[in-house]
Amino acid sequence: MAGHSKWSKVKHIKARVDAIKGRVFSKCAHEIALAARAGGSDPAENSRLRTAIDNAKSVSMPKDNIDRAIKKGSGELGVEATQEISYEGYGPAGTAFIIEMATDNLNHVSADLRLIFSKNGVSGATQGSVSYQFDRKGEISIPAANISENDVTLSALEAGADDILSDSNEHVILTAANELGSTANALRTSGLNIISKKLVSIPQTSCVVSDLSTARQVFKLDDLLDDYADTLNFITNFDIADPILDQLAS
Repeated sequence: MAGHSKWSKVKHIKARVDAIKGRVFSKCAHEIALAARAGGSDPAENSRLRTAIDNAKSVSMPKDNIDRAIKKGSGELGVEATQEISYEGYGPAGTAFIIEMATDNLNHVSADLRLIFSKNGVSGATQGSVSYQFDRKGEISIPAANISENDVTLSALEAGADDILSDSNEHVILTAANELGSTANALRTSGLNIISKKLVSIPQTSCVVSDLSTARQVFKLDDLLDDYADTLNFITNFDIADPILDQLAS
């Protein structure tokens, strides 16, 4: 089975920073609101909402925040409904990206993104011209503490997983998109502690950045788009060559 690259360690650090800044709560609230809007406010009847709530609980999002997000999505708060929209484009060195947004102000978001694009060498792309380069998968995360990669691999394959990626922080189990829920339920039944489950987009091939200046541009763009208030998911195909990553980390 494949292992995580050094780039995954950067993502772990970024995830911890997101948590400190409260970004993780914002993303969870967006997903809960969208799920409630699309399928109703009862998690027993809405699998997407149930998954969104589980993910929010896994990062200790307060119950009041969860309830408020559900009410916002279902229209109980009487505010403008949150909508889903995605943007695609190409950044420095031809890196491909998709930004999945959740917003109640499409005009404001569009204007902000045009400004970010124009200042950071991004060319917008038509819908579908980037996304075909990514495969939709289910992703289940399990903490690495107290369970070996071999044990997780055995349980995951029995549950119907496609692949398992492990590092010192977590085991990430990949499934077919339509088997995320059933695989997660099977893993829970086997006694594994799931800290998150979600749909993700995996690049079919990576765009490796091997120039320090370009790497800095790509990182800046990653931060700007991923940290934007209405970003739900930022998906990209770039990877950083090990010598360049070492220089950035030093």
